[in-house]
Amino acid sequence: MSVTRRPAAASRPPARDPGPAGPAYAPVAVVDMDLTRPYEFRRPGGPGPVRPTAPVLALVRLRGRPLGLVTAAGEGGGAPEDLWRSAADTARQRFLLPRGVNPTRAPVLAPPSMSVIIATHNRPRMLRECLNSLLRVDYPHFEVIVVDNAPADDSAERLVRDAYGGRVRYVREPAAGLAHAHNRGLAAARGEIAAFTDDDTLVDPGWLGAIADGFGQDPGVGCVTGLIVPAELETAAQAALERHGGFAKGYTPRTWSLRHPPKDPLFPFTAGRFGSGTNMAFRMSALRALGGFDPATGTGTPARGGDDLLAFFRVLTAGHTLAYQPDAIVWHRHRRTQDALDAQAFGYGAGLGAYLTGALVNEPRMIPALLRRLPRGVRYALAQAHSTAEADTTRSRRLARLELRGLLYGPVGYLRSRRRNHTGSAGA
Repeated sequence: MSVTRRPAAASRPPARDPGPAGPAYAPVAVVDMDLTRPYEFRRPGGPGPVRPTAPVLALVRLRGRPLGLVTAAGEGGGAPEDLWRSAADTARQRFLLPRGVNPTRAPVLAPPSMSVIIATHNRPRMLRECLNSLLRVDYPHFEVIVVDNAPADDSAERLVRDAYGGRVRYVREPAAGLAHAHNRGLAAARGEIAAFTDDDTLVDPGWLGAIADGFGQDPGVGCVTGLIVPAELETAAQAALERHGGFAKGYTPRTWSLRHPPKDPLFPFTAGRFGSGTNMAFRMSALRALGGFDPATGTGTPARGGDDLLAFFRVLTAGHTLAYQPDAIVWHRHRRTQDALDAQAFGYGAGLGAYLTGALVNEPRMIPALLRRLPRGVRYALAQAHSTAEADTTRSRRLARLELRGLLYGPVGYLRSRRRNHTGSAGA
């Protein structure tokens, strides 16, 4: 019997957000736990065990499969054993657990070779931690490629050369922009599957195995995305992003295709629901047939983002299936300061606007479909904004406003980025 998983919003960090001028934020320890391993907590990304202090935000699993996030403060001083019992009790009440033996995933008989591509830009400390987690991954055939995007110095190159030797390949991409970096990684990749994550993540030991399962369910699957959960909640800005919705897309596997469209009036333009570039993988042949990522999109360009969303959209419109596999887990280190979070929120909105513009530029045959959906889409966006303004915290309302401003800027940013690419000018 399978596990029924509830939406990602089932549990959020403790609500201690009276506003930017409120009292000091108390950090929350993020941990990983499995109901079959009593009293054991692990750090995000696999190492452990650890003995956290209250409060904690725990990713709760059952035999390795994620059920959801729960918070726990424990009793009697918050000893780790009390925290574990509290988190486990909450999970048993909140999630529908199976009776009897939980079936394991059927093994992939011929696991595809994978190329893991990590774009980095002037963050060697984070890159080191990301690479360390990647080298703990349990998968038979994979390579790791670091793409150093418009670096200010050679620190990433020295790190890869001195600390990882032949285990990690290093390439440099001088043109700024995440899509440029990803395309450079694609050109160097040798695997059947290209898996992408960022330098500010920690990957789960079973990450690539779960991605392989996603592709193995149907030869028509061209893209697999996975679950993204916070790696730390050390600052108020990190907690604010997680309360605002974070990156998680739920704990239930899903697939999308034009052959079997969902009951979603905005599909397939709702690419933001499919996943995020922090945790995505493509069948190499499918992505290369599309010409890779649109270089006018992505962080580091005037478009500010949208490269992942546009790739999801184009994979779908090319006739492939997109699968969401929550067992493929990546832990993301959210921005630590309010200024960085504000910039990120604006960038998310800009990336969405850039993606929609790029979708029409790259797939003009979809313009009539978009125009038919546009009025309902505007009403939906306004309703969501109103709901956020009514229900969420001061910081969350601020993030929603910044996303809306970014959305309005996005088409301008995309066109500026295309012009810059065509002229070869360094300016925007």
